[in-house]
Amino acid sequence: MTREQERARAKRRHDKVQAAQQRKAEKRERTRRLVAVIATVAIVLATVVGVALSMRPRGDSTDAAGATAASTPAATPSGIPPSGAAAPTGTASGRCTTPPAPQTKPKQFTTVPDKATAEGATWVATLRTSCGPITLELDGKAAPQTVASFLHLAREGYWAPSPCHRLTTGGLSVLQCGDPTGTGASSPGYGFGIENAPGDGAYPRSVIAMARTQDPNSNGGQFFVVHQASTLPTDGGGYSIFGKVTGGMDIVDQIAAAGSDDSNGQGDGRPKTPISILEVSVTKKKA
Repeated sequence: MTREQERARAKRRHDKVQAAQQRKAEKRERTRRLVAVIATVAIVLATVVGVALSMRPRGDSTDAAGATAASTPAATPSGIPPSGAAAPTGTASGRCTTPPAPQTKPKQFTTVPDKATAEGATWVATLRTSCGPITLELDGKAAPQTVASFLHLAREGYWAPSPCHRLTTGGLSVLQCGDPTGTGASSPGYGFGIENAPGDGAYPRSVIAMARTQDPNSNGGQFFVVHQASTLPTDGGGYSIFGKVTGGMDIVDQIAAAGSDDSNGQGDGRPKTPISILEVSVTKKKA
């Protein structure tokens, strides 16, 4: 092989190596550009989603209309829990804080409060909860015995604290609270009868009614908030409506939107977002 041939061969090797390096450099550049494009798209999507979420409307705390209930529910808001599982623990979502542990020995009372203490007046109750304040307007004219009991238990600190132990969705849409033990099985030690129950079984959104067992005289400390208009059975007398939510329905909506543990497979169980009543204060509404 002549020197000229050797030089030509060496040049071919050099050109081959240079071409390979050029291809690798071009591939790295394409990869870099692709990664940059993907990162940019991800940032844009995250920004769009963040803006959309921040503009999403929240529940109206004063809306009491609701939608027409579709059907009669299979379950009713009795004092017996659907599961018997322990109350949920851990940090709640959104603006909620971790609720305190349920009471083990709540206060007990031997006599039914005198309904005259409701004075046929309208009362304002504020539930300070682990998810924020919820305000109620209590109708002492339509449900004097129920309101008198509520006033008594509030003033005695019976619900401090008290987890809301049951959430239902679908045909029956309620958040049930008022049992200090969180089991759904306790009472303040007394019971009383039904009053102001709708004859047609219609319970509009935001109304507050008493929960009870099959015994019509088992009304006590447990109550429920209707988060979507519902139709309840009228057999046995129905359930006593004694007021409505006037502020904080967005909190109830937040709990309802998170759903329940669905322990019976019918949209009925403990709220996935725990909420507990920490304190209840009541005042007479000024004329």
